[in-house]
Amino acid sequence: MSRHGLLIKEVAEGSVAGQLGVRPGDRIVKINGCPLKDILDYWFLEANEEIKVRLVKADGEEWLLDIEKDLTQDLGLSFAVTGFDPIFSCQNKCIFCFIDQLPPNMRKSLYVKDDDYRLSFVQGNFITLTNLSSAAIKRIVQRRLSPLYVSIHTTNPVLRKKMFNHPRAGNIMEQLAVLAKGNITLHTQVVLCPGINDKEELKRTIQDLGRLWPAVYSLAVVPVGLTRYRQCLYPLQVINSKEAEEVIREVEKQQAYYLKCYGYPFVYASDEFYFLAGLPVPPEKYYADYPQTENGVGLTRLFLNETAKAVRKIPEKLNSPRQVTLVTGVSGKRVLTPLVNRLNQVENLKVNLAVIPNYFFGEQISVVGLLTADDICRSLAGKLKGELIIIPAAALLEKFNVFLDEVTVTGLEERLGVPVKVAKGARELVKICCQKDDFKWLNR
Repeated sequence: MSRHGLLIKEVAEGSVAGQLGVRPGDRIVKINGCPLKDILDYWFLEANEEIKVRLVKADGEEWLLDIEKDLTQDLGLSFAVTGFDPIFSCQNKCIFCFIDQLPPNMRKSLYVKDDDYRLSFVQGNFITLTNLSSAAIKRIVQRRLSPLYVSIHTTNPVLRKKMFNHPRAGNIMEQLAVLAKGNITLHTQVVLCPGINDKEELKRTIQDLGRLWPAVYSLAVVPVGLTRYRQCLYPLQVINSKEAEEVIREVEKQQAYYLKCYGYPFVYASDEFYFLAGLPVPPEKYYADYPQTENGVGLTRLFLNETAKAVRKIPEKLNSPRQVTLVTGVSGKRVLTPLVNRLNQVENLKVNLAVIPNYFFGEQISVVGLLTADDICRSLAGKLKGELIIIPAAALLEKFNVFLDEVTVTGLEERLGVPVKVAKGARELVKICCQKDDFKWLNR
């Protein structure tokens, strides 16, 4: 019995596959005569009106199914595995690698350095292209694996080799040109390291990538993150307020150019630069269609926009006294303070804003997404006020619903001795504070 192909885990009731007798435990090995290496082959080959599916049943019997369906109609299958094992690992030794700065004894998955174009397409992971063979690039184009997310950092080939410590890192512009010609959309990023890839190097990188628009659709510039676990690593410095402002000015200058030329801003400075520079985040038009919120670009603006709608529905008073504590990281203080001040105008409501320093990674790390339960407990011990703690959803690993130090929300409740609720945004935060049971009042 063939062990190749994809093992079927579930068959949707009433689906095309279900009507043809396909069952969990069967295995699809070919579609239209093409072997299935992974789920990407399945997605690509399934998207036809007429397909021939070679199936190996759980008992070893082989079937060949001739299927006619609508172009956009799927077979109704889900699979036990994706075929992405093993993951393509990173071959670089980047001078700023965040994983090299992690403390010991964390979850094993946090130390995995993937550089896999399949995960870039499926999950939005950033890849460097240094481990891509010509065959892999050909497959990306043939299978239309778009969009992809690519870490650039610099387009200067000599500097990129130095930053990546990889001999093939200098080929980036040639690789991007091939992908662009193949109609692959690319979202890119620069991790900015002061004195290395900033100033004229940043300007060059923006302009080199801008010439490939719209294939290179967006570029996010984010500040390097440095933890307290950088012993024996390349000497890097954090970005200071002056440097952050310089980056913002360069990005906004370039953005104005691309808005004039393309009608699209193309390049963005992450929210953290505005926090570091002490400048207000730009208005909504700056972010166009918000192409890189997962990279910290525009999340603050989205939160502020949501806040503006939510505050209009805040009640004048609560029926009974209520006191809560809202947790945030250092960079979140400025964003949340106006909303907290407004909530504290509600009669019978007291909202305490707890700004938590990051002792776990080091106080240079200020974003809420890297807070740990241990730091929250350490900061609130003996100072906790109120009947409830509210945690931003960004502090949790969504897939596992735990903090980075593997403490669950329930575990945090047990350690602090009070209930903990998670807020996904301004509307949910207001709802929790004001004891509203649904969101209808915010949508009227």
